[in-house]
Amino acid sequence: MKFRWAIAALLLALAQWPAWAQKVALTGLMGQRALIVIDDAPPAVIAPGETRDGVTLISVSGDQAVVEILGRRQSLRVGEVPVSVGGRAGGPAAGTRVVLTAGPGGHFISSGQINGASVRFLVDTGATQVSMSAQEADRIGLQYRSGTPVLMSTANGAVQGFQVHLTSVRLGEVEIYNVQAIVTANPMPYVLLGNSFLTHFQLKQENSSLTLDKRF
Repeated sequence: MKFRWAIAALLLALAQWPAWAQKVALTGLMGQRALIVIDDAPPAVIAPGETRDGVTLISVSGDQAVVEILGRRQSLRVGEVPVSVGGRAGGPAAGTRVVLTAGPGGHFISSGQINGASVRFLVDTGATQVSMSAQEADRIGLQYRSGTPVLMSTANGAVQGFQVHLTSVRLGEVEIYNVQAIVTANPMPYVLLGNSFLTHFQLKQENSSLTLDKRF
């Protein structure tokens, strides 16, 4: 009888385990190995293909690493805030306000996530939609080529692009779903956080601060 209770408890624990999410941060790179912090554990040096506490390092490139947990892949950048991976990824963001501080040149730049992958946003109220380069879209695994082809006018002439719908866009503790975006062949240092995301907020700028209050 005790054995049966032990098996039942083990099965219950295994059934609940995928709901957990782990906080993972990339703190440094050592050649092709990554220095990764998982939850509150000390930093661990992991080589591609190795697994530590359920987190597998897939690849390292530049200042980035790709990890996998429970079949889900997540891109990390050195120095960025920890991200939740695995299970339900910590659940949906429940916040309604984001406050940004202007950086050099007065631009509002912040880390965020698209479809759960880490990106760097630049707030652009003049952009109709969230916009990113094809290189960035490839990096985060966005299947943009199945989107709607479009031609966009630029200073250098017409450029091929793709109209897509992003499953989710997260900034701070606020997340918006089903966001229209454009992927362009032009190189871009940031993902432009345009009005397909910003129209969900009331924007208020005071000196060097920009406050975004979620409206719907």
